[in-house]
Amino acid sequence: MKKTFFAATLAVFCTSNVQANSVGLYIGGQIWQREASGFFGDKQNPINSNLKKTHQSNYFVAAEHPFPFLPNVRISNTKFNTTAKTNVVQESKFDNETSHVNLHVNSELDASFNISYIDYTLYYQVLDNPLFSFDLGIAARDFDVAATVTETTNTVTTTSDFIWDVEEHEGHDHSVTEITDTVTTDNKKKSKIVPMLYVATNASLPLTNLSVFAQGNVSLKDDYSLYNYQVGLSYRLLDQPEMDFNLTVGYQAEKIEFENVNNLYADVELKGAFVGVIAHF
Repeated sequence: MKKTFFAATLAVFCTSNVQANSVGLYIGGQIWQREASGFFGDKQNPINSNLKKTHQSNYFVAAEHPFPFLPNVRISNTKFNTTAKTNVVQESKFDNETSHVNLHVNSELDASFNISYIDYTLYYQVLDNPLFSFDLGIAARDFDVAATVTETTNTVTTTSDFIWDVEEHEGHDHSVTEITDTVTTDNKKKSKIVPMLYVATNASLPLTNLSVFAQGNVSLKDDYSLYNYQVGLSYRLLDQPEMDFNLTVGYQAEKIEFENVNNLYADVELKGAFVGVIAHF
């Protein structure tokens, strides 16, 4: 909540600068279906199967100004989550001093992996003309990650005597079965600010309302392997002096890899198609 309030406050500040100095304001959003692969969890019991597809969204606001030595500002918010379910069955047999013991353990793991981050980006327009633009900058990624794993375990223990004496055990079962159910939940959370390199480019197709674009971020710290990129096509639906309005479609991919962040490990890749809109005032 505090991060969202801060981002909204900064966005309002940027908007006021737009009105005062006639700079450009960009507001946009995307919806995309992500296919997840990889693993997450603790090091001993990673969750690495049946990661579900999810529909997610993100949005951004950016302000560009005519002052050459001051960076432009971009704020983007991204949230996504994935869930997984894994079933593990273990069978074992052993003998104690008086009996045979058969052990059957059925463990069902239900897991959720949630990541949200806000990118605060300062960037320069290295090239900017009607046909081609290239932006380069630095972003601070305010990064929150949480994983919850609930394990439901059903244990069936069957004990059989070595010697079956009918007279001694008359009226009693030869085998004894015990069933035990346990449920445990493990929650791991971590917040971190990660520096990122920001790159974006756009090329207009002559004599059309179409343009192709690409954008990406990559982490600058060795203990985090984070990157995301998108490539797509933009169609200018509205072109007026007061506002441009564009529809976008494309492909997006994201990688999250880190080790021992509050005893949390992750190596997750998300990818999929997206649709979006961008308004330029």
